[in-house]
Amino acid sequence: QVQLVESGGGLVQVGGSLRLSCVLSGRPFSSIDVGWFRQAPGKEREFVAGMAWIGGITQYADSVKGRFTISRDNAKSTVYLQMNSLKPEDSAVYYCASRPRSVGDRATRSTYKSWGPGTQVTVSS
Repeated sequence: QVQLVESGGGLVQVGGSLRLSCVLSGRPFSSIDVGWFRQAPGKEREFVAGMAWIGGITQYADSVKGRFTISRDNAKSTVYLQMNSLKPEDSAVYYCASRPRSVGDRATRSTYKSWGPGTQVTVSS
């Protein structure tokens, strides 16, 4: 089982940037995929970005392509989400998640087995 803890959320103005961090612990990371999801009030939790821990293959939701970047630091056991050109519709609680490594679509929420508690991102206009 992987444990995850997010940080880095906060209040930012439209067009600004934030970098979220997620520290992982537990099973060997060579065998996992990691992803970022978000949930706004009254909405379903949605996929934002995902990657294979080994190999670094990434996948993004269309709504964030070109603005958000997922990356990881093996030495720090940390996955990041760099968010640029933020919009009010990016406001949500952001969650980090992991699943056993798979060739399947990284956007499928139900395949993720471990979740962090979330961090709030608010973009003000």
